[in-house]
Amino acid sequence: MTVCITSTGRDLEASVHRSFGRAAYFLFVDPKALTVDAVENRPGAHGAGVQAAQTVVDRGARAVITGSVGPNAFQGLSAAGVEIYVGAEGTVREALDAYRSGALDRSHTPTGRSHQGGPR
Repeated sequence: MTVCITSTGRDLEASVHRSFGRAAYFLFVDPKALTVDAVENRPGAHGAGVQAAQTVVDRGARAVITGSVGPNAFQGLSAAGVEIYVGAEGTVREALDAYRSGALDRSHTPTGRSHQGGPR
């Protein structure tokens, strides 16, 4: 199973990026083998969450680990059956450890705000 962790850098020692749609990188990680495929996120001025969700779905991730996720990204990820875990902090490795130990909260609603001024 592959998980996607939002990141400020390209490896497990980088910090978790707090915003799903605006993350600098998506790290696609095999939690057992600890293999990492870093994909640069290039969010546009509009629709960053939707584009980011499509990237995750296209790469086959079954879970996302991030600080927060806005309503548009949440909708896209949820519709594709991707589990969303929020509140991640520290390094990507620390967030992965928290995920594996069950310490992260699975989100059933958006936790970030819409850039169109929607709910927070």
